Amino acid sequence: MKLFITSSIPEKIYKLLENEFELNYHNSDRSLSEEELIEGAKDADIIFCPLSDKITANVINAGKNLKLVANYGAGFDNIDLEAAKEKNVIVTNAPASNSSTSTAELTAGLIIAAARHIVSGERVLKDGGFYGWKPNYLLGKQLRGKTLGIIGMGNIGQKVAEIFKAFGMEIVYYNRTRLPELEAKNDYKYMEIDEIIKASDVLTIHTAYHKDLHHMIDYKRMKEMKSDAILVNAARGPLVCESDLIKALNEGLFYAVALDVYEFEPKYAKELEQFERVILCPHLGNATFEAREEMGETAVSNILAVKNGKEPKNRVC
Repeated sequence: MKLFITSSIPEKIYKLLENEFELNYHNSDRSLSEEELIEGAKDADIIFCPLSDKITANVINAGKNLKLVANYGAGFDNIDLEAAKEKNVIVTNAPASNSSTSTAELTAGLIIAAARHIVSGERVLKDGGFYGWKPNYLLGKQLRGKTLGIIGMGNIGQKVAEIFKAFGMEIVYYNRTRLPELEAKNDYKYMEIDEIIKASDVLTIHTAYHKDLHHMIDYKRMKEMKSDAILVNAARGPLVCESDLIKALNEGLFYAVALDVYEFEPKYAKELEQFERVILCPHLGNATFEAREEMGETAVSNILAVKNGKEPKNRVC
C-alpha cells in the first residue's frame, strides 16, 4: 500500500511505518499547497497529515485509491468530512492523554506570563531597560482570589481548572453538557457563555471548533468582558475574531491577551505585534515529546488497522 505523509514526523513514528508501506514522505515543516496535496493523493491509499494541511474535497477526489485520511492530532476540522463520506474514505484522528496535559500546561504558562509581564519583562531587560528593583516596576496581577472562566470543560479544560484551583482561583465554566458531579466535587460553578464572559478576570478557551462557533468571541462579547481581563486562546483560531480583537486592543480593552492559535493560521494579524500586552505563540499547545509521540503512535495504530482490513479505533467518519 502507498502512504503519503504530508509533513515531517518524529523519527520514532516514521520507523513504525517505513517497512509497512511504500512511502511518499514530505520531510519538511513547510505546509503543502492544495496542488501538491492533490499530486501526492493521486496514487495514495492513505494520507497521513497534520492539522495544518487542508485535505479538501479536491484532494480527496484526486485519490482514486484513497481509503483513509489519518490526522496527526485530535482535531480534524482540516478535513472535508462530507467529501470523505461521499467517497467512502475513512477519517481518523489521534487523541492522546499527553496532548491534553501538554496543552493545559502551556495554557497555564500563558496565563501566568500574561498576568506577570514575563514576556514583555524579558524584552525590557534585553533592551537595557532594567535598572534594579523599584516599587512600581512592571507590576502584574496576582491570580489568587481572581475568577478563571473556562469555555470548554473537556480534558484540557478540566486540567487547566485543576492547576488554577491550586492557585486559589475561583473556577467558573461553560460546557455544552453541564457537569454537575464535577461541580460538586471541585466547587466549580457553571455559567452560560454570556455570564462567564462578564464574570471572568481570566477567560481561557478550550472548546472544539465547529462552524457554529465561528467568531464566538467577537467585538460585542469583548466589550462585555472586564476592561482589565486576560483573554487566552489555545483552542482554535477562528473562535476569536482577530480584526475585532485588534479593534478592542486599540480601544484599551484587556489587561493582556495570549494567543497560541490564529484565525488564518499560519498567518496572523501583524498588527498584534504592536501591543506589549499581547503574547503570541506559534501553536505550541501539545508540542512536547510525550504528546507528539503518543499522538503518532495512535495515528499509526489507525493506519495499520485499515491496512489490515480492521476497523480503526479512532474513526470520526
